Amino acid sequence: MSQEIYARMRANPKYHQLKRTRNVYGWVMTLLMLVVYYGYIALIAFDKEFLATPLGSSGVTTIGIPIGVGVIAFTIIITGIYVRRANSEFDKLKAEIIKEVQ
Repeated sequence: MSQEIYARMRANPKYHQLKRTRNVYGWVMTLLMLVVYYGYIALIAFDKEFLATPLGSSGVTTIGIPIGVGVIAFTIIITGIYVRRANSEFDKLKAEIIKEVQ
Protein backbone atom coordinates (compact mmCIF):
# COMPACT_ATOMS: atom_id res chain seq x y z
CA MET A 1 0.00 0.00 0.00
CA SER A 2 1.43 3.37 -0.93
CA GLN A 3 1.99 5.99 1.73
CA GLU A 4 -0.56 8.28 0.08
CA ILE A 5 -3.36 5.71 0.26
CA TYR A 6 -2.37 4.85 3.81
CA ALA A 7 -2.51 8.51 4.84
CA ARG A 8 -5.93 8.99 3.19
CA MET A 9 -7.25 5.91 4.92
CA ARG A 10 -6.06 7.09 8.34
CA ALA A 11 -7.60 10.51 7.73
CA ASN A 12 -10.98 9.00 6.86
CA PRO A 13 -13.51 9.42 9.71
CA LYS A 14 -15.07 6.05 8.84
CA TYR A 15 -11.72 4.40 9.55
CA HIS A 16 -11.69 5.87 13.04
CA GLN A 17 -15.31 4.86 13.54
CA LEU A 18 -14.53 1.30 12.46
CA LYS A 19 -11.47 1.12 14.66
CA ARG A 20 -13.27 2.50 17.72
CA THR A 21 -16.41 0.38 17.25
CA ARG A 22 -14.47 -2.82 16.66
CA ASN A 23 -12.22 -2.24 19.66
CA VAL A 24 -15.10 -1.46 22.04
CA TYR A 25 -17.11 -4.43 20.78
CA GLY A 26 -14.11 -6.73 21.10
CA TRP A 27 -13.47 -5.62 24.68
CA VAL A 28 -17.12 -6.03 25.66
CA MET A 29 -17.20 -9.56 24.23
CA THR A 30 -13.90 -10.37 25.95
CA LEU A 31 -15.18 -9.07 29.26
CA LEU A 32 -18.36 -11.15 28.94
CA MET A 33 -16.36 -14.28 28.22
CA LEU A 34 -13.98 -13.65 31.11
CA VAL A 35 -16.87 -13.12 33.54
CA VAL A 36 -18.57 -16.35 32.46
CA TYR A 37 -15.40 -18.45 32.37
CA TYR A 38 -13.82 -17.18 35.57
CA GLY A 39 -17.21 -17.17 37.26
CA TYR A 40 -17.43 -20.89 36.55
CA ILE A 41 -13.87 -21.44 37.78
CA ALA A 42 -14.64 -19.44 40.94
CA LEU A 43 -17.74 -21.54 41.46
CA ILE A 44 -15.60 -24.67 41.21
CA ALA A 45 -13.10 -23.22 43.68
CA PHE A 46 -15.49 -21.81 46.26
CA ASP A 47 -18.74 -23.77 46.05
CA LYS A 48 -18.00 -27.36 45.14
CA GLU A 49 -21.01 -28.55 47.11
CA PHE A 50 -23.38 -26.62 44.85
CA LEU A 51 -21.81 -28.08 41.70
CA ALA A 52 -21.95 -31.56 43.24
CA THR A 53 -25.71 -31.30 43.80
CA PRO A 54 -27.35 -34.15 41.89
CA LEU A 55 -29.97 -33.46 39.25
CA GLY A 56 -33.10 -35.50 39.75
CA SER A 57 -33.68 -38.28 42.20
CA SER A 58 -31.31 -40.82 40.64
CA GLY A 59 -28.28 -38.60 41.31
CA VAL A 60 -26.22 -39.63 38.28
CA THR A 61 -25.57 -36.17 36.81
CA THR A 62 -24.63 -33.17 38.93
CA ILE A 63 -25.57 -29.55 38.34
CA GLY A 64 -21.96 -28.77 37.39
CA ILE A 65 -22.27 -30.65 34.09
CA PRO A 66 -25.02 -28.49 32.52
CA ILE A 67 -23.35 -25.34 33.82
CA GLY A 68 -20.07 -26.41 32.19
CA VAL A 69 -21.89 -27.19 28.94
CA GLY A 70 -23.52 -23.77 29.25
CA VAL A 71 -20.08 -22.12 29.42
CA ILE A 72 -19.06 -23.94 26.23
CA ALA A 73 -22.35 -23.03 24.53
CA PHE A 74 -21.95 -19.40 25.61
CA THR A 75 -18.50 -19.34 24.01
CA ILE A 76 -19.85 -20.68 20.73
CA ILE A 77 -22.79 -18.26 20.77
CA ILE A 78 -20.75 -15.10 21.41
CA THR A 79 -18.23 -16.19 18.79
CA GLY A 80 -21.08 -16.52 16.30
CA ILE A 81 -22.45 -13.12 17.29
CA TYR A 82 -19.05 -11.51 16.79
CA VAL A 83 -18.49 -13.21 13.43
CA ARG A 84 -21.94 -12.20 12.23
CA ARG A 85 -21.38 -8.56 13.14
CA ALA A 86 -17.85 -8.59 11.72
CA ASN A 87 -19.04 -10.08 8.43
CA SER A 88 -21.88 -7.63 8.05
CA GLU A 89 -21.26 -4.27 9.70
CA PHE A 90 -17.46 -4.23 9.98
CA ASP A 91 -16.81 -5.63 6.49
CA LYS A 92 -19.32 -3.20 4.96
CA LEU A 93 -17.61 -0.26 6.63
CA LYS A 94 -14.20 -1.58 5.58
CA ALA A 95 -15.34 -1.84 1.96
CA GLU A 96 -16.65 1.74 2.06
CA ILE A 97 -13.31 2.98 3.41
CA ILE A 98 -11.36 1.14 0.71
CA LYS A 99 -13.68 2.47 -1.99
CA GLU A 100 -13.28 6.06 -0.75
CA VAL A 101 -9.50 6.04 -0.50
CA GLN A 102 -8.79 4.49 -3.90
